Amino acid sequence: MAGNGWKVVMNQDGVTISSDLFQLTTNSSESTQLGSVVTELQGVTRDAYGQYCGLARAAEMIGERWGLLILRDLLVSPKSVTELRMGLPRISADLLAMRLREMEFSGVVRRQDPTRDLDQAVYELTEYGRSVEDVLLALSRWGAMTLATPRPEDIVTEDSLVVALRSTFRPEAARELTVGFELRVDGNVVHAVVDHGNLTVNAGPLPGADVIVELGTVLKGMLSGAVDIADAIATGQVTVTGDAALLDTFVELFQLPSAPAPVIPS
Repeated sequence: MAGNGWKVVMNQDGVTISSDLFQLTTNSSESTQLGSVVTELQGVTRDAYGQYCGLARAAEMIGERWGLLILRDLLVSPKSVTELRMGLPRISADLLAMRLREMEFSGVVRRQDPTRDLDQAVYELTEYGRSVEDVLLALSRWGAMTLATPRPEDIVTEDSLVVALRSTFRPEAARELTVGFELRVDGNVVHAVVDHGNLTVNAGPLPGADVIVELGTVLKGMLSGAVDIADAIATGQVTVTGDAALLDTFVELFQLPSAPAPVIPS
């Protein structure tokens, strides 16, 4: 803080942060106030990259911590603050509010009803925000190529599954097909309907699904070809209800390339 020319004073009247350009005073002397004020100011005043570059500008708008995952979940459907926090349980309420304000200011998201209180608002992507879809799906596919054994803290959500299916879909393999899949992964249920090359993916069950597949994180290995389908069924890693042959069709329709081997200098 000192390097930026800011002065911080704490006394019985509260916390005051000031510089030659501004002065901000809280109404409490609690030490926790200082942390929240500093966090807020850092989010609002963070440095720009100082480059006239589209990638730099994109990173300024959505590249901060949690920004991409907020976009991911809103790409699936509009959500309230409460719903966003359910899908992103490790984000704090203050940080989520800050990210939403930043993206609203940048024209990436908007409140469906601007007159509602921020904590009750429902957020959705703007038309400009939705235009990031192809980039986001490509980035999801790129990152998924390196997924290994889940870390203890890793979770799977319905929104992450929806985006995973959308990012791995191969429309060229589905031109003549009409089929419905229901996937159950670690307590999450999503469904995918393929209709002559067009894909619709949503959270929740699919009445009349042609096949219901229950599985865990073995899904990634199936889509990349690292896991043999017959072995996965035989060992109980995958349970199929309905036409089991459609599991082969599923893997044909949703594929994830293997990560390229790293180039190690000799």
